[in-house]
Amino acid sequence: MFGGGNSIQLARVFGIRIGVEPSWFLVLFLIIYLLNGYYVDLAFADGTAFVLAVVSALAFFLSVLLHELGHAVVALRNKIGITGIDLWMFGGVAKMSRDTDSAGVEFRVAAAGPLVTLLIAAVCFGAAALHSGGQAAYDATVFAAPGGTETLAVLGYLTSINVLLLLFNLIPGFPLDGGRIARAIAWKVTGDRSRATRFAARLGQGFAFLMIAGGVLIVLSDPERLITGIWLAFVGLFLGQAARQAQVQTEVTSRIEGLRVADVMDDDPVGIPASLTVDRALDEFFLRYRYPWFPVVDESGRLAGLVTYESVDAVLEPERATRTVESVMAPDSPESAEGGLRVGLDEPLEALLGRDVLQRLGAIVAVDPEGRLRGVVTVDQVRRALTTPVAP
Repeated sequence: MFGGGNSIQLARVFGIRIGVEPSWFLVLFLIIYLLNGYYVDLAFADGTAFVLAVVSALAFFLSVLLHELGHAVVALRNKIGITGIDLWMFGGVAKMSRDTDSAGVEFRVAAAGPLVTLLIAAVCFGAAALHSGGQAAYDATVFAAPGGTETLAVLGYLTSINVLLLLFNLIPGFPLDGGRIARAIAWKVTGDRSRATRFAARLGQGFAFLMIAGGVLIVLSDPERLITGIWLAFVGLFLGQAARQAQVQTEVTSRIEGLRVADVMDDDPVGIPASLTVDRALDEFFLRYRYPWFPVVDESGRLAGLVTYESVDAVLEPERATRTVESVMAPDSPESAEGGLRVGLDEPLEALLGRDVLQRLGAIVAVDPEGRLRGVVTVDQVRRALTTPVAP
């Protein structure tokens, strides 16, 4: 699903940051409220209905998270970094560090989420059938089974909500999964990613208009379904905006297609040896160059981490002659989902656009295949490349 923005970190799964945006809490409470009424209508006592509502709401968002993890795992298997997964008002998003580089990869990444959702729905229905029989499981899934056990009610709800999630995500409108699948097919046929994206984005805008119109029609024709109509219209509005943003982003990244990190970097970087004492680092680097931070290299020139002015200045003066930079630096973690401080020389420049470290530090360190420091790419260099591409 689509989404984005700042979020609160909840956990890490397979090294991937899992976060929630503030809007997620609003929707969580709304779903619990609506489900509480649903379970009361199924003849469960008020206290039991509330517990079932909480369990069902959390299980629904767990299903959304597993859906996004499906995208993330396949992306990682195809060497596309994942900067995190965020849950928000309208579902979730697995944020890739760069776009896919072929129609086949695009199809596999896009299809992974719906396949996970289909599997969840099948498992829930199968568990309900084993628990109460096939007919009872079907009745619970289509909300036609008042009474029954708590387990059957929850499994029936999870089956139905995951089927709805599957159908919604398969709508052939970008940036939904169905739209990405449509883009992959158009990309394969035309051989042009930008053209395929424009086609899928138009589909997304078309379906967004239908959702908005449908929501307005529901509100006007059946006031009792006011919340459903408003919700459908808002989803359509955000889908349309997301489709336009995705199209614009693709147009921007197409300007730097073919450019590598090595094509735009400063190939004369300044690195501080890890064994250097803190007092010499202050005098010979921070006071001389006036940079807020420097990459740190080991004796072989390999990137070891990053040291900031604040970290060396915080060392007490009597200790600066004996403490080394290595003792106060922040170690690099290239194995993390974010990719750490480094980027490969031959990586596409597009890969930098999704890297949080570039925005946070204002630059990112370029290394060769052995991990040796070879250059630095700044935010300004990336911006210039986006406006006036540098010839490879």
